[in-house]
Amino acid sequence: MSKSSVYVTRMIPQQTIDTLRERYDVEVNPHDRALTKEELLQAVRRRDAVISLLTDKIDGEVLDAAGPQCKIIANYAVGFNNFDLDAATARGVIMTNTPGVLDDATATHAWALLLATARRISESERYVRAGRWHGWAPMAFIGQDVDNTTLGVAGLGRIGSKFARKAAAFDMNIIYTDAKPNAEFERQYNARFVDKTTLLRESDYLSLHLPLLPETHHYIGAAELSAMKPTAVLINAARGPLVDEKALVAALKQNVIWGAGLDVFEDEPVLAPGLAELDNVVIVPHIASATTQTRLAMGKIVTDNVIRVLSGEAPLNCINLQVLK
Repeated sequence: MSKSSVYVTRMIPQQTIDTLRERYDVEVNPHDRALTKEELLQAVRRRDAVISLLTDKIDGEVLDAAGPQCKIIANYAVGFNNFDLDAATARGVIMTNTPGVLDDATATHAWALLLATARRISESERYVRAGRWHGWAPMAFIGQDVDNTTLGVAGLGRIGSKFARKAAAFDMNIIYTDAKPNAEFERQYNARFVDKTTLLRESDYLSLHLPLLPETHHYIGAAELSAMKPTAVLINAARGPLVDEKALVAALKQNVIWGAGLDVFEDEPVLAPGLAELDNVVIVPHIASATTQTRLAMGKIVTDNVIRVLSGEAPLNCINLQVLK
């Protein structure tokens, strides 16, 4: 009996690949880049399972190319806005992701962005590396205090709540928005549930931890940026399209807000014109979950889901639950 065929759309930890190869015929995208749509359509043909990334748009055309024997598309990511869930459900294909295991890494990374932006770490490091530093100066690279300021959190889910908890180390005042108040979190961390208008007006640091949905697209635009303090800092390690990137560039140029720290972008890997030239923004290439431990944990979830589904069992987690009925 021939082994099931699994395709991996981009290299992930070798340990994950090796585990899969103990059971299946596994092929991995040989290129260190995302596949084009045409390449993806060809690569998934006759596969029993596909391990995808956020850069792979999995729609009806891709699912049809894979064929009726394809049982699972396992996203190597917690997000799944690259999935057409209705198309998958209609074809009986199980869709999974990797929730939970990257929460701590992402929350900590958002703090790294916040601190780096507040204290102008990237800007001042570039200055030293360029050989421009000639000694201590009292007015060089003046940043912003973090301690005893107000932290605004948009979205108090798994990652947002882990991010907010760390504010206690800096004696920060926590305000947040979410679908509904979290009384236990408020009691434990002296946090305050507010509306969006208040969040924008009062936050010294505003960090986004929302899912990308039609109603959260451009959650931060020109109007919202204008409503923020001129000393405010915006952090986004969630999804790029939560922020109108062109509006953010204009706001940073005009000092409408003080700075921003970004791990994600609206049209990755393309940046909005002018963004890369600004000194008051920290920009890194979508690395919030990029720790060895987290990547391996993501790989284990993906592997477990594929093994269970190809063995005729339900996956550990399924995004389109209707397909299991």
